Amino acid sequence: MRILVVEDNAKLAGHLRRGLAESGYVVDVATDGIAGRHMAMEGSYDLLLLDVMLPGADGFTLLETLRQHKDTPVIMLTAADSVEDRVRGLRAGADDYLVKPFVFTELLARIQAVLRRGAAGAHHEPDRMVLWDLELDTIRRRAFRAGTRLDLTAQEYTLLSVLLRIRPAKSSCGGEVAQGCSCPRHFIADTWTLQGSSCRAGGYGGGMRRSSETRLCRRVGSPACRSQPSHWPTA
Repeated sequence: MRILVVEDNAKLAGHLRRGLAESGYVVDVATDGIAGRHMAMEGSYDLLLLDVMLPGADGFTLLETLRQHKDTPVIMLTAADSVEDRVRGLRAGADDYLVKPFVFTELLARIQAVLRRGAAGAHHEPDRMVLWDLELDTIRRRAFRAGTRLDLTAQEYTLLSVLLRIRPAKSSCGGEVAQGCSCPRHFIADTWTLQGSSCRAGGYGGGMRRSSETRLCRRVGSPACRSQPSHWPTA
């Protein structure tokens, strides 16, 4: 999922970018209201973290403009702990409000809560995604192979969840996916080949795409599936 952080404090913006990226989110940062408004209007984001006091255009103005065109969830961040500011932000269309300084775990919990509420009214992501003996717990962001938890980085989990959503109808190990083929390694390679444009659109391309595929396949690889399809990277 993609999050836009609109925050003029460079140090805080950097901390938010790193923390959210480590939690599996794709993060963009704007450091003023003008850039933030442009990115929010032109980009496709699942959520905005929006500071109130911004150069160029304040957060309230940006939010009011956004709400004329989009219903992207917004959590407002502010150092001013006044009832008037909170009420103004919520009336302008904010989904939640967090006062600085805050603990990152609380912010993360609020992000997850807002995204769940949005999913309930739109397309709801399943709690589990299963392919052969490979299973993703989308609530806890964990992956399992044959009941054993896989040690994945946040980026690897995100990549695997993308691949499961765009999985091809058939795998190179033969047969329909629904027939219980036990070759997730081949599934990953097939998905890269058949859905390469989708993967690149999600931010994975070129050498990064190949190295990410290789690492991920090693994580989920099965001893029973040693052979590699012709397009499998050897690096």
